Amino acid sequence: MEGLEEYVTDHGVLDVREAISDVIQASKLKAKQRASNVKPAVEQLTIWLYEQGLVPHHLGQLIDLVTTPSFLDQASLASIVRNLYPATRVSDDLVVRVIGCLGHGKLKPSLAIQGALLQWLVMIYHIIDNQAALSSAYSILFNLLDTAAIRKELCHLLALITRRRHVRPHRIQSLLSLSRQTGNDPAVTGLLRVFKDYYPEIIVGEATRAKASAFKHPNPQWRERLDEIQQDHAARTTNRAERPLEAFRVARNGANGKGSSLLLEVHTSNATENSITLEEIENVDGFVKNLERIELPNQLVAVLGDPLLQKLLALKPQAEAHQRASNWIASYGQDIMSGESGIEPSEGLETLRDYVSSTKTFPPIFFIFFGEYLKVWDGHSGRDSVLSTLSYMPLVDFSELLTGILQPLETKILNNTAKSQLQLLEFYTNLLRRWTISLSSLEQQTAQGSTIVAELVTRVDDLCLTLSQTSPTASTHSRLLDFYEQTAILASNPKLQHHTRIMIPPSPLVYILHFSLCPVTLSRLCAILSKYKQGFQKAMTTTRSDYTPEYINQFNGFLMDICNCIWRSRAFNTSDLNSHGCLISNSLSQNLTSYIADLHMGTSLSMLFSISYSPVLGLLAISHFRELEEQKLGQGSAELGTRHVGPVTRASLHSLANSRGLRMGWDDYRLGVLSYLEKKGMAGVGELMYNTMTNVMKRRSTMMSSST
Repeated sequence: MEGLEEYVTDHGVLDVREAISDVIQASKLKAKQRASNVKPAVEQLTIWLYEQGLVPHHLGQLIDLVTTPSFLDQASLASIVRNLYPATRVSDDLVVRVIGCLGHGKLKPSLAIQGALLQWLVMIYHIIDNQAALSSAYSILFNLLDTAAIRKELCHLLALITRRRHVRPHRIQSLLSLSRQTGNDPAVTGLLRVFKDYYPEIIVGEATRAKASAFKHPNPQWRERLDEIQQDHAARTTNRAERPLEAFRVARNGANGKGSSLLLEVHTSNATENSITLEEIENVDGFVKNLERIELPNQLVAVLGDPLLQKLLALKPQAEAHQRASNWIASYGQDIMSGESGIEPSEGLETLRDYVSSTKTFPPIFFIFFGEYLKVWDGHSGRDSVLSTLSYMPLVDFSELLTGILQPLETKILNNTAKSQLQLLEFYTNLLRRWTISLSSLEQQTAQGSTIVAELVTRVDDLCLTLSQTSPTASTHSRLLDFYEQTAILASNPKLQHHTRIMIPPSPLVYILHFSLCPVTLSRLCAILSKYKQGFQKAMTTTRSDYTPEYINQFNGFLMDICNCIWRSRAFNTSDLNSHGCLISNSLSQNLTSYIADLHMGTSLSMLFSISYSPVLGLLAISHFRELEEQKLGQGSAELGTRHVGPVTRASLHSLANSRGLRMGWDDYRLGVLSYLEKKGMAGVGELMYNTMTNVMKRRSTMMSSST
């Protein structure tokens, strides 16, 4: 829809929808009722309107704003009207809305606003889709000439739309009478002269000899700016990069010369009587009907920028055509690197990016091109295009991929900053996501695919460990989890398990994420480990020999340690089977235990990371308990004589029940916290507890059956 179009400037994408919405909402409230002053919002909106113009949907919203009653001050309304620059032609519907607001009445805009709108109609007259809409309203406009405040603008507009059929004796008489009443108003005299041009023998005397308006354009600078906005908008909509990829017509560059003019367009000169050219296709029906008869164009390098040609080669593959296209693409790549043909590298890279994103293919010739380009690339120009294009690389031998693409890429991008490391991690995440999609489409198992994925994950593990130390923030942890959520999909999806080996995250990274201070991070980590556990359970029933006992024990250690911390109140315990004590040394654990004991907190180190005491989950746990108490009080119960104070424990619940407080069992409380976390969008903790501890799952099932 045109109304949902975004505005593009040199500064990036500016979405004015929110600005328009804010002003409209403010117009519904009196000045004293508004949370903030509306004038800055109006000023910012008018700046954007001047820079970008308005597409029809947004123009209609603002026309409604200025033509209907509101609490917006007159100065703001006038400022908006002065900046109503249409980016496209104006529909007759909008013209009718403006005409409908003219005249006298409580629901009409002020006469000053009406005059501004009439002047706006004069200035956009040449871009009105159906100018007959104004002619149809001629009588309405003419009858408003008695209103002095808008007479000048009305006369100018009537002069533009007057035709011979509009000149009637009663109107001539009315104008002559009005001219005498107004002392030969120049605007009325000017309109009389227009009438006289049609019937010079009727209008005689002194009426047309007085000083008359020349009806020049009210604001030439406004017209110049309007032309600029319209040209810019036309360039954006005709530029091949802005064309919708689902279009079933060949792409053409804008007539103004902007866009990738150096990229060849589709032209076919070797068609026969029985064939059809792509240039003749106008819609999807024609494309489907003539698919087998469509002749390939002269130069297949046009496939880089033409969506229709891309569809043709995908639906009608030909070895010769793909070879021709590859040769052209290779030549295009050489032009980008040499710069001799005038192609800007950034423009060329964007073209390659658009090609792979629309076709979801990465031609083999691209490996050769990027292998050479990365040697001379500065690492900054067109970085987004390079990373986006390379994320579509297919599964190929990892050693060749590493030496030819990945190592040179890392060398150019990494500069000892967390930002560069995060960009590289995002690239690897996108690459693994697309490999996952590729593997899911395979019917037979491939050992090569499993090896390639395993080597990529191992390489990214080191990057993630580095990031966890150089940028230990919640945002960075979220990016790390994005990557491991992809590996978890590979591990838990039954179809993908046949193609890949389960690669668990590094132990230090798991514990770093576990002890982060963000509950969402903990929940996502637990959800990932839960998926890994499902994958191992499935894999162990069929391919037990693929995973050594040490490897399985390492993963089980993650589960045991996290459950010990959250559920069992046994943090850093190493005596349980497979437990690793969160990799905390015994000496450090003993020192921390002594330190906590000296604080006389009434608790131990092992309990400080439980569901009630945890610095991550503690607030959520007590919030859940507080809600239960509030619900009990809301029921008007007289039994709740005492409210809980501090973190909830098994002992505190027993004591609370004896003090006429909320009665609840320890297991019910903990399961309630897990349900509370799930309602808050953090279901991962519960998923891990249920999948890891059988007794917790049984207790949950019992609670659910009893509640129903």
